[in-house]
Amino acid sequence: MTTQPPPPHIELDGLPATEETLRIPALYGFGHFTALQVRDGRVRGLGLHLARLDAANRELFALPLDGDRVRELIRHALAGAGRRDASVRVNAYLPPGATRTTLMVTVREPAVMPSGAQSLMSVPYMRTAPHIKRPGEFGQTYYGVLAGRAGFDDALLTAPGGVVTEGAITNIGFRDGSSVVWPDAPALTGITMTLLEQGLERAGRPSVRRPVTLGGPDGVGRFSAAFVCNSQGIAPVRRIDDTVFAVDEELMKDLGAVYDSAPEDAV
Repeated sequence: MTTQPPPPHIELDGLPATEETLRIPALYGFGHFTALQVRDGRVRGLGLHLARLDAANRELFALPLDGDRVRELIRHALAGAGRRDASVRVNAYLPPGATRTTLMVTVREPAVMPSGAQSLMSVPYMRTAPHIKRPGEFGQTYYGVLAGRAGFDDALLTAPGGVVTEGAITNIGFRDGSSVVWPDAPALTGITMTLLEQGLERAGRPSVRRPVTLGGPDGVGRFSAAFVCNSQGIAPVRRIDDTVFAVDEELMKDLGAVYDSAPEDAV
């Protein structure tokens, strides 16, 4: 018998969600969010999450978003859920007529990316304004569903000409000799990706960004290994379409050590 996870704990501006307040995300989907993993009340890259929320809020709503307010609301929601380990999502909305950003904090059970090697199906799709992390992205969900039906774990988004950009809900990286290569293309720069870039730099092994395509001289077949990452962790990639990769255990161990070395900040 499968045990269902408990329902999420949801607060809007520090108050328990109600039928009235849930109309905001239901009816006014224009907004942005960040997703983070909390362990013992601490978060890796918390400052990066707060900076991303503030930058997106200024771009979408022409309003700053105070990081201390965000932290206070996260702490309040964690306490309300009775959790110190959790998956947390902070969504920001500006309903018509409002002069202050509404923040919805959702607290769920902690999550970890499955450690098994993943298979990705390339799809011809680019997100509008990909540098903003936002909810309700139909294309990502649509192609993710199609990839699952075709026997893949997820979709790999590509620009015209087969230019690799990002996974549907991940960033993707490759190993070229001793270097980590990130696709140089319009995409969301994820927090975990940034932490890996910073950690590799500290370790004296800076990663690089350069164009990656599905085929040709810059094609995925030239790389010895690939991996994906997001707030839930890091996982190897075993194939993209018909291109097969060996799981590079040394690479995954190094990436895991780099990520684990990133400082944790108290919420």
